[in-house]
Amino acid sequence: MDTVDLTASAQAPQMPAGRVLRAYLQEMRSECLRYLRNPGFLLPTLLFPAVFYLMFGVVLARSSMPDAPKFLLAAYGTFGVMAPGLFGFGVSLAMERDGGLLMLKRALPMPPAAYLLGKMAMAMVVAGLVVALLTTLAVFVAHVRLDGMQMLRLFVTGMIGAMPFCAMGLLLGTLVKGQGAPALINMIYLPMAFLSGLWFPLTVLPKFLQQIAPVWPSYHLNMLSLSAVGFDTGPGWPHALALAAFTAGFMLLAARRLRRHG
Repeated sequence: MDTVDLTASAQAPQMPAGRVLRAYLQEMRSECLRYLRNPGFLLPTLLFPAVFYLMFGVVLARSSMPDAPKFLLAAYGTFGVMAPGLFGFGVSLAMERDGGLLMLKRALPMPPAAYLLGKMAMAMVVAGLVVALLTTLAVFVAHVRLDGMQMLRLFVTGMIGAMPFCAMGLLLGTLVKGQGAPALINMIYLPMAFLSGLWFPLTVLPKFLQQIAPVWPSYHLNMLSLSAVGFDTGPGWPHALALAAFTAGFMLLAARRLRRHG
């Protein structure tokens, strides 16, 4: 009798599936609202790509080459999509680890993955807003001709393309303290954008920089974005496969760091 009682008491009560789903949805909702209500995060994330596009894609580049506004729509869309994952994941995770919030989240009766999925949902929502804003500027200000399918492909590519940068931000957030996270991420974010051909076409860069461009996930996302708006970048599956590999690799490394160091 005692053995039966001990076995029964050792079994953790299972949470109903509906309650688990609500926990995930509530965490996603709270993360999205928290960042959408934070102007210090939202305004730079939305405005930097938009201002760069207006300056270089509309004012300066339009007179030099007819396809420049369309090319830079994809490039600055990729540039803007990178930020929510890197900063929303990386900086916030580093700060929340320092403040003990991550430990508190682990102690709460919530699914372990809800915290990470909530931040990923936030990054994808903000990435969608960035792409929608740039597309609006491209169509109504730069007069770029895009059909509905091209706009939809670019929007979906941007939202899903935020995932490898969420994984990279997650890994970076496990490596540094909260105060050092913004500096480290900027040291990676800006050079990676430059070396991936997001600010200038890769053809203007030295040959050896062109050859190493595929080592950056932003390069592969930019190729998919360029294809979405009508440029011929070859088959898309190698770039999609590379992004999936980056996502899985960064996630595995980050999970290992979190298990060891919290």
